[in-house]
Amino acid sequence: MKYYLIAGEASGDLHASRLIHALRLEDAQAEFRCFGGDLMAAEGATLVKHYRELAYMGFVPVLLHLRTILGNMRQCKEDITAWRPDVVILVDYPGFNLSIAKYVKAQGLCPVYYYISPKIWAWKEYRIKQIRRDVDELFSILPFEVPFFEEKHHYPIHYVGNPTKNEVEEYLAVAGRSTASDKPVIALLAGSRKQEIKDNLPAMLSAVKGLETTYRIVLAGAPAIEADYYRQFVDDSGVEVVYNQTYQLLSEAHAALVTSGTATLETALFNVPQVVCYETPLPWLIGRLRKLVLKVKYISLVNLVADREVVRELVADTFSVENIRMELNKILEGPAREVMLSGYEEVRRRLGDQCAPEQAARMIYTLINNH
Repeated sequence: MKYYLIAGEASGDLHASRLIHALRLEDAQAEFRCFGGDLMAAEGATLVKHYRELAYMGFVPVLLHLRTILGNMRQCKEDITAWRPDVVILVDYPGFNLSIAKYVKAQGLCPVYYYISPKIWAWKEYRIKQIRRDVDELFSILPFEVPFFEEKHHYPIHYVGNPTKNEVEEYLAVAGRSTASDKPVIALLAGSRKQEIKDNLPAMLSAVKGLETTYRIVLAGAPAIEADYYRQFVDDSGVEVVYNQTYQLLSEAHAALVTSGTATLETALFNVPQVVCYETPLPWLIGRLRKLVLKVKYISLVNLVADREVVRELVADTFSVENIRMELNKILEGPAREVMLSGYEEVRRRLGDQCAPEQAARMIYTLINNH
């Protein structure tokens, strides 16, 4: 069968590549074509457009590149029409992918499946109307999404397990845990986009200032961010920057400061106590309006999965250098550290033991055959 996959960023490329690998095991005749990245291409998919040409975030960048974005969308629609796949599989990236889903369904080309569902439980909940209309099957990697979609919106979905948990377990099985050769490590994970780094990294660096005599302070560089961008923040600070070594860094870290996102879950799965730091514009106002802006109680995946506060979240009006330093000190040693590690066990249990790409591949292959 012919599978057309669309992933719009690095994490989607990783998850989609693993899904492609698993689909090949189910379907020996499988052909793949994609908007994606190098990892998907390495699994044998024909790469039509790289995600680097798709990833524009924020109102102003989108506006400035609107012609390019619309051109990419048009090319994708035309390519799907010409290739005539048996299924289109969308991977996260809802702004682009829901538009493609609408087109494919309107043209009656093939079923549309969504692997790694859009996070409409956090914002833009109105997108459930688009999903209900244009998506035939939705595959979730977060257990709390099941009641959100099925009980609140009466839209059935498939929970297939969590690929991040699978990836961390695979890494630890091969590489094991590392130990720092000289000092214990405090890891800084400041986000994957320039705006996130600009907002969060300076406060993180201020919070760990003075700890470098006892700890190694190591920053995980995002793959899409050039080294020069980090230098303006870390120059002369004594902080190391490592690239493409996040799992190795977490495997030896004693504690971490983490910007919200998948990194919070990765940190928990490596059993590293953490403080979640997320600076916002107009922090006082956002702090007061947070319940109106966000539809969920927490911003970190760790707390969302546990459905309680396992890790401390410093967001909006609670985000400050003083608070970051105070919460970090609590988890470097002492009872708060042990309480957090105990909470991580609950998160692992809730995520389950399924291998997400294999489970999704089996379901996708069966569903297409039954379609």
